[in-house]
Amino acid sequence: MPATLTDLPVALSIAGSDSGAGAGIQADLLTFAANGVYGTTAITCLTAQNPLGVSGVQATSPAFVLEQCHQVTRYYRPKALKTGMLLNVEIVEAVAGFIAEAKFPAVIDPVMVASSGATLLSAEAVAAVARKLLPLAAVVTPNLDEATILLGRKALGGSQGPAEALELARRYGVPFLVKGGHADGDALVDALAWPDGRTLTLTAQRIPGIDTHGSGCTLSAAITAHLARGESLEQAVRLAHTYLQSGMQTPMQVVGLKHIRH
Repeated sequence: MPATLTDLPVALSIAGSDSGAGAGIQADLLTFAANGVYGTTAITCLTAQNPLGVSGVQATSPAFVLEQCHQVTRYYRPKALKTGMLLNVEIVEAVAGFIAEAKFPAVIDPVMVASSGATLLSAEAVAAVARKLLPLAAVVTPNLDEATILLGRKALGGSQGPAEALELARRYGVPFLVKGGHADGDALVDALAWPDGRTLTLTAQRIPGIDTHGSGCTLSAAITAHLARGESLEQAVRLAHTYLQSGMQTPMQVVGLKHIRH
């Protein structure tokens, strides 16, 4: 007799498209599949890019972003969602309104700063993210550059990571996972903190020679996948951290460049 099939949990990524497929919805979909959930998308923008740089970005209209979200939720009924690149204040506000009405957890990856250090959101859009989006999160996953913007001072990570994550968690009233990959040195610290004062520290060693483009997308997508599977936030973060480290320790090579394996 054929095996009995059961429905996969569904997750939704509201993010931009990366034509080079290292980050954005492409990385999210690979990560969702690898972590046992069915991935759906609402595309906020199209990018023309490869590992050498970005040559163009085109925004999706806020109305069409919402149309994608509603079509997905009406049929697939996601168990969790994540956000990535939201590009402008109008999309931020539209997505915040959608999440406020959603009945499932939202992982907010506050994409504000490119790997090159270039700012990706206007000051107005950053303010909208902080005011309207972050308080709705099941967890927020800034890197150190984004934590610096949200703290209003330089985020140092490392041994300071737990205190910085806790300060942000208490400021916004939601858990924060401050990622330490942009810190100096080979010992990397990711710090998760809850508004009630609990903290969790996850450590790893820097792996040389890996293109880390998309590592933040991969981590937040893996957290989303495990929340969709019914895991607690702490367990989802632990499993996602392990998944990302495994993908970096066993990379795949494309055109001579070592990429995270999903």
